[in-house]
Amino acid sequence: MNIRFRGIMQREVMLIDGPQGWSEWGAFLEYGSVESAMWLASALEMGWVGPPRSLQGWVPVNGTIPACEPDRVPDLLNRYSGISTVKVKVAEKGQTLDDDCARVRAVREARPDINIRVDANGGWTVAEAHEAVRRFLRDGPLDYVEQPCPRLEDLAELRKTLADDGLSARIAADESIRKASDPYRAIRMGAVDVAVVKAAPLGGPRALIAVAEEARKHGVDVTVSSAIDSVVGMYAGLCAASAVDSQPAGLATGALMAGDVGDSRPIVDGMMAVEPRTPDPDALARYRAPEDRVQWWKERLAAAWKHVPGASDMPGNAAD
Repeated sequence: MNIRFRGIMQREVMLIDGPQGWSEWGAFLEYGSVESAMWLASALEMGWVGPPRSLQGWVPVNGTIPACEPDRVPDLLNRYSGISTVKVKVAEKGQTLDDDCARVRAVREARPDINIRVDANGGWTVAEAHEAVRRFLRDGPLDYVEQPCPRLEDLAELRKTLADDGLSARIAADESIRKASDPYRAIRMGAVDVAVVKAAPLGGPRALIAVAEEARKHGVDVTVSSAIDSVVGMYAGLCAASAVDSQPAGLATGALMAGDVGDSRPIVDGMMAVEPRTPDPDALARYRAPEDRVQWWKERLAAAWKHVPGASDMPGNAAD
């Protein structure tokens, strides 16, 4: 990666050459076998079943600004051609609300016309989130605030207190959907305005589409997002986004990569094409993990395989 994002400078994934095409298993390294199995189910769906039918050839995407210094913001924005929306990471450990406000302000100064989302990854209490939103709104509107607090009940409380105080900011859920045992609960209890959904953590693009359809029934908007996928893995999110009429999708994180395993996915007038990518042999050789990491991933695969729903019904032994 060319900038620290989610605390990392290097992304590890396993690429799988399945009968229906290449797919990716990229559960974050700290995730255990049960949670990783959902990501593996997505890789198996793409590689063995194939992607769902795309309803449009291009999808709108948003830019992503990591928890960086404000002076880096203009250069990062320039990597996202023609975007109308940007998501700014906030509530980073070791940083302050003043740091967050300066970063958001730098985006507004560089692009006064852009819609701004902020993503706290559950880093605030209700009171801290309320104060943060109040300060952000001093300088201009927000599209929404993503996962400001860790608990779903906190999101519902914050949503109510903001409305009571006349502070206009929609509340979006990410972790409260993708890490929940019941991904529908946040939608059905009326706790959020926007569902941020990711193909891999939900078990595949078809599971994402099902959650999105439920969200629509309850008047909840949908944003399809990525999990720092490679150009191969991003295809699952793009297919899902094309099928659910996503708001500008968080699928342009490839702009944060210094190198990838295949041809980059260009952003054209704020849009990305819904098309697969095949790994480049030279890139695979260049970025191949050391043998100890390869063995670690193989052992991880064997452990996660036991928890994949329906894995025993798949043709052949995919775990091999």
